[in-house]
Amino acid sequence: MSGRPEILFPLFGDLESLPGVGPKMAQNMGALGIEKPRDMLFHLPHAMIDRRPVSSVQGQQLPATLTVEVKVLSHRPPQRKGGPFRVFVEDEKTAFQIVFFHARGPWLEAQLPVGTQRIVSGKVELFDGEAQMVHPEFMVAPGDAGTLPEHEPVYPLAAGVTQKTLSKAAIAALARVPDLPEWADTELIKQEGWPTFGAAISDAHSPKSLADVVPTSKTRQRLAYDELLAHQITLALARAQERGAHGIASSGDGGLRQKVLTALPFAPTGAQVRAMEEIASDMALPRRMNRLLQGDVGAGKTLVAFAALLTAVEAGGQGVMMAPTEILARQHLEGLQPMAAQAGVRLEILTGRDKGPVRAEKLSDLQSGKIQILVGTHAVFQRDVLFGDLRLAIVDEQHRFGVRQRLELGEKGKGADVLVMTATPIPRSLALAQYGDMDVSVLDEKPPGRTPIKTAAIPSARIDDVISKLQAAVVEGKQCYWVCPLVEESETVDMTAAEERFKRLRAILGEGAVGLVHGQMPPADKDAAMARFVAGQTLILVATTVIEVGVNVPNATIMVIERAESFGLAQLHQLRGRVGRGDQASTCLLIYQPPLTEGGERRLRIMRETEDGFRIAEEDLAIRGAGDMIGTAQSGLPKFRVADLERQAGLMQIAQTDARKLLAEDPELNGPRGQAVRVLLWLMEQDRAIRLISVG
Repeated sequence: MSGRPEILFPLFGDLESLPGVGPKMAQNMGALGIEKPRDMLFHLPHAMIDRRPVSSVQGQQLPATLTVEVKVLSHRPPQRKGGPFRVFVEDEKTAFQIVFFHARGPWLEAQLPVGTQRIVSGKVELFDGEAQMVHPEFMVAPGDAGTLPEHEPVYPLAAGVTQKTLSKAAIAALARVPDLPEWADTELIKQEGWPTFGAAISDAHSPKSLADVVPTSKTRQRLAYDELLAHQITLALARAQERGAHGIASSGDGGLRQKVLTALPFAPTGAQVRAMEEIASDMALPRRMNRLLQGDVGAGKTLVAFAALLTAVEAGGQGVMMAPTEILARQHLEGLQPMAAQAGVRLEILTGRDKGPVRAEKLSDLQSGKIQILVGTHAVFQRDVLFGDLRLAIVDEQHRFGVRQRLELGEKGKGADVLVMTATPIPRSLALAQYGDMDVSVLDEKPPGRTPIKTAAIPSARIDDVISKLQAAVVEGKQCYWVCPLVEESETVDMTAAEERFKRLRAILGEGAVGLVHGQMPPADKDAAMARFVAGQTLILVATTVIEVGVNVPNATIMVIERAESFGLAQLHQLRGRVGRGDQASTCLLIYQPPLTEGGERRLRIMRETEDGFRIAEEDLAIRGAGDMIGTAQSGLPKFRVADLERQAGLMQIAQTDARKLLAEDPELNGPRGQAVRVLLWLMEQDRAIRLISVG
């Protein structure tokens, strides 16, 4: 796919070739992400002003922007320095004032001569029961009424950029839109009643009513769809390339898995069985698996992951499971050890702690294939770590782990299958945007035997009651997490808050009962403090949010979160998931500082109402929006200019299905629709996709 199609050249020219745009203006427009005529097309109005004339300002719902024909009655210059200049006028039914600040009298007398008719258009508001129009945007003689736009688009602005500039630039950019081939599925267009791209982009810049500027309008849906389709084609191409990377077919006889499942004290959930089957059938194919296993806290991902590792072993190969920290790696080891013993499989751990002869022996056993399953931290990436026959790499908690590492791990075993596990429930639309190149298995049922967690919100004035409750719980040998508030400015302040709370609790509950972990501690101290808590030597662990991922202490039944209103929903949900892991009743206490903002109140209410991580994630998306939800900077979530992931979630699913179907039928994009889609990819600047096709 050589270069950009000639048909698109005018849209990718110089921004200064648009009327009214000089070097300074081009620089100002850059702040809006507008660097060439094409960007102007996708900078859409967010509101609309209706300038169709009305007969009178009387009876209108004020404040409103109105256009009305008036007779000029009289002028009243300012009564004091800096005061308003008033022009008294009347329309068909009533008299009102037009008000100007810092206006020159002679200029106004020339614009609005007493006794003449004028058409004025501007915002009309009530002051002390009287209608006033302040600084009209238009004042013209009745003969020039045609110069007023009936419907005026309102664009998002930046410093030094006016509505007039953007309107003019948009009209010029629209004039350059060529007649483009149809890249969307014709059936879909018919079914949805969508316009062509050309009609949609032109309508989007000339809305006729407020209904035209909302995400649900046919115009906006069509344009959002084009953007999402380009994004999903890119991901589907990446996925096809990944799958084309020939993998190894690993299929086992199920013997080892059966041993483990038979020994379980309970039957796996339907969701677990389904996920195990999806993964096993992917692994049996001669292409590389690239799958996301998404499950809520406590949905039983470990069992599904271990079944997949056993499939690799049954097929005569090895599996590796990676964790982001040493503590989590050790925890995986403890969780998997009993199952490995049941299956009669050799399981080992490799972390940065392994040194000298111990490490050398592990490496040799790994290379000879004696170690069948390895659990490790990123120490597994080191050059000298070689596998005999690596079939499956499992990566825990994707977002601490870039795509690059995911591929490096695959490199360790030529064509090894990759399974990514995340305990962060992601709403479907975001999962498709972020992980659209992967197949997704979802665990949406809780295994039996989990006790629900009681959640209560308590104002900070009652913190002493909470502490005395803890005293009673500690006497019974119960364990508790106490999470300190998140202080935005700095980790040092977080640390101070945690240290103060630690001292106070220790004074009340006794020296040995309370431990402390925070982000500023050396890793070895952090590990030691965690280890004491896991072993039950300390009963209360005061922590900043370093504990949100993965730590498993079944005896911990109380979670106290201080200043809970300062945390996001997803974080509160992750923290609460640290308790309720055993068979005892657990409690989560959300301590908040009144008065709560509306958002804070909504978050705490949702936490009290539900433990369903997927529902919480959908709510979180609605409250915070997509970029904030997974931190756009590090999430790899694309920035969409038109598509609104919160309000157009369904479109992402349709775009993914459409993209995959198109590439299945026309992998090289050479057919008529494929050629049109190539134009779309250039228009939407999907360079990665373009590289993939030209390579392909």
